[in-house]
Amino acid sequence: MQFGFGAPVSGPLSRPKDLARIVQGGEQMGYDYCTISDHIAIPRDMEKKYPYSDTGEFPGRAGGDRHEQLTCVAFVAAKTEKLRLVTSVTVVPHRPPMLTAKVIATIDNLSEGRFTWGIGVGWCREEFEAIGTEPFAERGAVTDETITACRALWSDDNPSFAGKYAQFSNIFFQPRPVQLRIPVWVGGESGPAMRRTARLGDAWYPIGTNPQNRLDTLKRFEGGIERLRKMTRDAGRPESAVGLSYRFSQMGAAIPERADNGDRRLGSGNAAAIAADLRALRDLGVGAVDFSFGGNTADAVLAEMRRFRDDVLAKV
Repeated sequence: MQFGFGAPVSGPLSRPKDLARIVQGGEQMGYDYCTISDHIAIPRDMEKKYPYSDTGEFPGRAGGDRHEQLTCVAFVAAKTEKLRLVTSVTVVPHRPPMLTAKVIATIDNLSEGRFTWGIGVGWCREEFEAIGTEPFAERGAVTDETITACRALWSDDNPSFAGKYAQFSNIFFQPRPVQLRIPVWVGGESGPAMRRTARLGDAWYPIGTNPQNRLDTLKRFEGGIERLRKMTRDAGRPESAVGLSYRFSQMGAAIPERADNGDRRLGSGNAAAIAADLRALRDLGVGAVDFSFGGNTADAVLAEMRRFRDDVLAKV
């Protein structure tokens, strides 16, 4: 099982020296990957609630510094040597398909094959409108087509594609990514997200705290895995084609020990309990798990990451 941590893309710790210290420190501690989030513009007014908290409050609502995701990934790649770079997640419809493919191919080349494309369709209509994307209602179709178009650009000698949102032919598109197949981790817990995973993904990458589709207990997550396996078979792919990953947005005393159905909530309790949860996830076939670490300074974040490594990860 691999373990990752969130790199600060927004707020005071996203300044160059602090961001570099955190990702380099995580690499030195033995973490396998870092995650980098994605928002281009934060609307001052949002109709829809944030889907990953019970209150619906979006953590970045107050504004402040926030970097563009893929540019930040390139910066982190230059500051590290082994750390894998996971987008968590790229809102795919925010960027044109060919430009997306080119930026990712460039990052994968310059990082010597360390890029993992975590993807999602997005949830904030007002952000789509501010950016000037394809219609918000078509975001799922845009995402599916972009993945397919990118894979053609990354693998074909003479790539061509004729879709609704991407059309190209008779072009050179080099260099290709270092990786023969850039891993696509599909975020989301809904039925459409899981079907997308089954058809197009290399791994499922849910967060357990979505109130509409909770995966915050071992039993609930097992149920999600069973549904995904059936969808994968129905899509004509072997179950082994789709791996499992999982993201914790909170852990320990920050969350209640019981979910709303009374079962133990994953990631709650003391270090021994969290380590037991991670062993249980590993036994289910989960290959990668990542966490968010708090702190007002880079030193505080690194200290928390070190404590978690020693108290929890060392016992998994």
